[in-house]
Amino acid sequence: MKSFLEWFKSSAKVKRWMFLIILGMGLVCYGFTKVLVTQEMSFPELTRIIALFVLGFVFVVVGLIFIQKRNLEILIEANDKDSDKSKKAKVNIKSLIFNRKVYDEGPKIVVIGGGEGLNTVIEGLRKYTNNITAIVTMSDYGNIPTESRKALDALPLQDIKGSIIAMSEKKELMKQLMNLNFQNERLRGLNFGDIYLTAMNELYGNISEAIQKSTEVLNINGRVLPVTLDEISICAELTDGTIVEKKEEIPEVVSEKVAVINRIFINPSNCKPAPGVIEAIQEAEAIMIGPGSLYTNVLPNLLVKRVVKAIKESKAIKMYISNIMTEFGQTDNYSLAEHIKAIQEHVGKGVFDYCLADTGEVVPEYVRRYNKEGAEIVEANIVEAANLGVKIIQKDMSCIKNDKIRHNSAIIAATIIELICNELRFQDEQNGTEFLLLNSILKEEKKDLKEEEKAQKQHKEVVKKATNYVKKNNTRKSKFSEKYKERVESIQNTDAKIRENRAIAEEIERMEKSKKKRKK
Repeated sequence: MKSFLEWFKSSAKVKRWMFLIILGMGLVCYGFTKVLVTQEMSFPELTRIIALFVLGFVFVVVGLIFIQKRNLEILIEANDKDSDKSKKAKVNIKSLIFNRKVYDEGPKIVVIGGGEGLNTVIEGLRKYTNNITAIVTMSDYGNIPTESRKALDALPLQDIKGSIIAMSEKKELMKQLMNLNFQNERLRGLNFGDIYLTAMNELYGNISEAIQKSTEVLNINGRVLPVTLDEISICAELTDGTIVEKKEEIPEVVSEKVAVINRIFINPSNCKPAPGVIEAIQEAEAIMIGPGSLYTNVLPNLLVKRVVKAIKESKAIKMYISNIMTEFGQTDNYSLAEHIKAIQEHVGKGVFDYCLADTGEVVPEYVRRYNKEGAEIVEANIVEAANLGVKIIQKDMSCIKNDKIRHNSAIIAATIIELICNELRFQDEQNGTEFLLLNSILKEEKKDLKEEEKAQKQHKEVVKKATNYVKKNNTRKSKFSEKYKERVESIQNTDAKIRENRAIAEEIERMEKSKKKRKK
């Protein structure tokens, strides 16, 4: 009886639809009664009875639809342990509906890339579905192995570990566990994540199966697949013909040679995709590429045989998530269009239909920190990017985490799910379970995003005011400026004279050309 009364609590939000159904049934019954007791019926009276019938049936149908929708929302709240709404829920969900994993019915989404960018996307999507497959590279691209890897003769699994952490329900705890370096004298220098994955590899004799079983043992919601089981390295060819065979040397060589990356390739070039990779792409409803280092995290995955072919043939929603900042020694001065163009030059067009670009304002003080390291904001030249045959979705998706500029995982996930919902509407499946589940979570997430957006704006305003205050009140000159004041002024004057002489020379050259034209 107590469980039954739970339905009538205000937090359940189902009484209104029950009342609507009862009202509709009452109108229908009243119409029947009028037909039975009335011997003669005029046209206006007949019209009124028909109207009562129709209105009654409409009330019943609408009530049934919305009570079913509310049932699904309650079920979602029960399973969404991470949401604030679930924590604050006053309804005893388990007494209303049998609690089961609804997210297993969510859309199948494949994310391709590596590094922190890929993990950010996974974190956001976990709120909507468990059917996430992360396809990552299993290579260190020439990086020097850690002491733990050397001691265990372990494979380069850093991106694998990162994706496992991102998919975990207890992310912080899993992060601490996977990155734990033992202090015990006999185990000093060894990493738990390396030991665990190495043990699973020895147990199953196949790293792909070992990773899959690891996610089951650790109760991870999703799959992590290495793009290939072959040990690969990345090579970069610069515009001056120089070949760089190690990842960590690329930025240094690029800056020394004053050349840019012309193309990248993987060695060996004929490596095969790992088991399950092509199947995951073929079954996906959405395929996300990036964000991450363009030449070392994104493109290497696409250069593995058959991967690009499978993506192009897929009917899934395909999106490239652009970087917010450029990367020193790789994408210096790259705009949004140049990022897209680089991918198309390597693997052709048709790999993605959409591009998610950041058009928000980043606090200048944080940008300056990146400028010191040779990075800058990716210019969002929307028109030029759209001319490359890609639909551009503009979002303010930058945020500050631990004093670093990062993608907002919630905004990325909401944009992806909104596209999937629009596709379901186009297929006239808006009354299906998948649409109702996604749409319900999306509505709640958008409310949270509005509050987060307000907080971000307030934070930006505070930082701006503080910066302006410091600039106005900081009149003290540094020792450097005092000591080298004359030298700096001399350099500035010399630069000004050079620019002036250059302008004069250009003007003389222009006048000479015009004289020659007149003589002709």
